[in-house]
Formats: sequence, C-alpha cells, structure tokens
Amino acid sequence: MFTQKKTIVMLGMIAGMAVATQGMASSHGGMKHYAIDGSMGTVMNSGGECWSTAGGAAGPKEACGDMMAEEPMMGPADSDGDGVIDAKDKCPGTRAGAKVDQWGCEIMESMTIDLLEGEFGFDSAVLTPAMEQALDAVAKMIKDSPGSETLVIVGHTDSVGPADYNMGLSLRRAESARDHLVSAGVSSDMITVRGEGEENPVADNATREGRDQNRRIHVESR
Repeated sequence: MFTQKKTIVMLGMIAGMAVATQGMASSHGGMKHYAIDGSMGTVMNSGGECWSTAGGAAGPKEACGDMMAEEPMMGPADSDGDGVIDAKDKCPGTRAGAKVDQWGCEIMESMTIDLLEGEFGFDSAVLTPAMEQALDAVAKMIKDSPGSETLVIVGHTDSVGPADYNMGLSLRRAESARDHLVSAGVSSDMITVRGEGEENPVADNATREGRDQNRRIHVESR
C-alpha cells in the first residue's frame, strides 16, 4: 500500500513538472495555449498565473492578462484623394492635385483679375465696355466650373477728393461689377464686394495717367 501511494505521488510530481515545463516552453512567441480543467476553466498556480501547454485551449485569455490585438482603425474612404470622403463627394474621380469645394467638385485656382483697360471715368461707377467684356469672361469661367467658387470684388479710386467719399465711390464700383456678373448668370451668393478707396494705388496719383489706372476694380477667386 505504501509503495502504491508513493508511486501515485511520484506520478503527480512528474505530471506537475511536465505542465510547468510546457508552460515555460510555450511562453516564447506565437499564440499561447492554456491548460484547462474538467470544468473548462483555465488552470492557475498558487500565484494566480495561468498554465500554458501545447495541447490546451488557444488564447488569448483575458483572465490570463492576454488581450486580442485591436484591428487598425480605418477612416472613411476617399477614393480620389481630394480630401472629401466618398459619402459626401458629389464629383468623384477628381484629377489629382485639383482644388475642390466642400463637395469635392473642382474649382478654379485662386486668381486675381485687375481690370485696368478702359478705366472708370472720373467720379464714375459706370463700367466701361472693356470691363464688361472682361467680366463676361469671368462669368463664363464660373459657369463652366463644376465647383462653387467664391468671388471677392474690390473697388479702388484715385486720390482726388475726400478719402471717405472715395471709399464710398470704390464700393459702388465693386457693386457695379457684381451686378454685371449677376446679370451674366453668376449667383449673387458667391460674390462679396468691398471698397478700398484710394488706399492701394497701383500707379502714381501725381500724374494723370497714374490716376486713370488707380480708378479700377479687381476680382479675386477663392
């Protein structure tokens, strides 16, 4: 009887050593497999550590401190790379590098158009035929563009007369250009106007030729 008990104890020790050996061996790289008991629970030692074994249940096991590796978060798709996700892109397939509006539709590159040909008459906000022709070309570009541009029209004057009067005159000149663009089919919602009076001359106001050039407007697209 004593010999039989001793044999059982010896077998138990050998089995424990085998599990421990397997636990150490399986902790090096790869997915861990954990030893389980009859109730399918994870076998732990007195220190609360899980035993791992080549023939056990595959991990990861949260109870053993293992966590499933998280999948990398993928952002919304933007197939044409224009910065507007596909779900909101009204103009898919935009050419690479194109400037687009909030809906992914290509708009004109930023530009400034100075209307210096056929300048405004003295103390006048009436567009000259040359200015109207130039504005018609702007209107065509806007209507041909699939996107929604924003236009800023700025009016200017020469330095003759009071500065506050010239500020109002420059605004009226910008408004004349806006009204012409609207009559040519451009939405007024796309246009902002402002006057800068005599503050930003492009020529010398001491000469007649310089004053003529300073009575102008310019159009900026954004």
